[in-house]
Amino acid sequence: MLGQSLVGTSGNTASAGRCFRYEVVGLRQSDQTENIDYSIRSSASTFITVPYSRMNQEMQRITRMGGKIVNIQALSASPESE
Repeated sequence: MLGQSLVGTSGNTASAGRCFRYEVVGLRQSDQTENIDYSIRSSASTFITVPYSRMNQEMQRITRMGGKIVNIQALSASPESE
């Protein structure tokens, strides 16, 4: 029972509900575009919203896909007021 107290605590922290928006450039489009002989130029930015708990994994995935993170913006949590 000693180890169980640490397992479920991540949902109770203040950072659990925080999200961040990554602005990414240079992502590869697909596996098919990897096999062509010429490069595809894409100047468009892609925005990816990531929860705090997955920030590191998402940064690694973006790097593996050939992307570059140019901006990280914290998103404010909006209260459910409906």
